[in-house]
Amino acid sequence: MTSHVIIYTDGGASPNPGRGGWAAVLYSPSHDATREIYGSEPETTNNRMELTAAIKALEALKRPCEVDLHTDSSYLQNAFVKRWLSNWKRKNWKTSTGSDVLNRDLWERLLELTKIHKVSWHWVKGHADDERNNRCDELVRIARDEI
Repeated sequence: MTSHVIIYTDGGASPNPGRGGWAAVLYSPSHDATREIYGSEPETTNNRMELTAAIKALEALKRPCEVDLHTDSSYLQNAFVKRWLSNWKRKNWKTSTGSDVLNRDLWERLLELTKIHKVSWHWVKGHADDERNNRCDELVRIARDEI
């Protein structure tokens, strides 16, 4: 039986680009257990931190899982839901305008991880009333302050 995990992720840089932080809250309903992870980079962008949060969360899983991943990044969610990634790969990592896809290294890592885990992507409004998303936002600020 595959384990089910609910993940919330967030990332940001202030200024953008600037000091960045990423965070994830992982919740296992079968164990009623929560784990929080976070980290930082001294010079990065909001988008890189959003992608890093998802990568670090999926890497933290010890076995293949069924994952509901919640993000307030439409950039991250749309890349999977609207199949931007498939199009970018097909076009040799070029966007619809012909420019190079930014953050290719992180997208490629995410694609590897989605071959291990069955991920359903969910968008959540940031800075609203979602407890786990708000906790991720707090952890991102903590991570940035630790630099």
